[in-house]
Amino acid sequence: MHFSDGRLALSKAADQLNFLNAAEIAALIESEGFKSGERYFLGLDQINSEPYFAWNSPHPNSENDHAPAGYATLREIGGALDELQMEIALHAVALSNWHNTHPHCARCGATTSISLGGAIRTCDKDKSEHYPRTDCAVIVLVRDSQDRILLGRQAIWPEGRFSCFAGFLEPGETFEQCVQREVFEEAGLAIREINYLGSQPWPFPASIMISFDAITDFPESARPDGEEIVAIKWLSRDELKAEISAGTLLLPPDISVSRKMIDRWLTA
Repeated sequence: MHFSDGRLALSKAADQLNFLNAAEIAALIESEGFKSGERYFLGLDQINSEPYFAWNSPHPNSENDHAPAGYATLREIGGALDELQMEIALHAVALSNWHNTHPHCARCGATTSISLGGAIRTCDKDKSEHYPRTDCAVIVLVRDSQDRILLGRQAIWPEGRFSCFAGFLEPGETFEQCVQREVFEEAGLAIREINYLGSQPWPFPASIMISFDAITDFPESARPDGEEIVAIKWLSRDELKAEISAGTLLLPPDISVSRKMIDRWLTA
């Protein structure tokens, strides 16, 4: 599959990934002006052992109006992909993002080259090995005794969007401590009964989201921090449905773990 400047190659119907063979890649390099780029081994299909690779290759016109058609970001196409293609895309995007931002050795500053099929980069000078980085972030759905949920809004989001509370794990923290800290910092709440729900790769640019739910006994104490979170609201299931129908509430995208957490609560 082709990854080019943050975008994925799509099928003609623009609803699936476009998988290329070696001859098609060579033709794109020859006729469309794509650079030869780098190729990374993603793995084998567990059913038929078919290999999957990512071809990470930029295009000279990717930043202007002459960029080639037939490409979209993972955020744009993710909702249309089936489970297998979504996993392939997440892996390819995360790995390509890491390679794009690590062309030099963190020890000596020399250039690095891909090794082990793209699983690592090796310093061309001191031969040290560098492994892909994944940043851990927690995300939590806070509930009260009435089983309402608390959602927050960041100023940079589209108008009306509210979501769960999230933040990056700090050195020396457990996931549970991070959940407690983030909720207290962003919404001023103490929480208990922190329960693990699941995880999701989130290569924007290099995270994994570890999801939890939690209970607060002091819903009336909730307040936005005014910096990262500018507004909060408690919602029952009926209130959430009513606001969505009225167009006053925009939930996170379908591909996000935050949306899955909210949908899970909504249908419980």
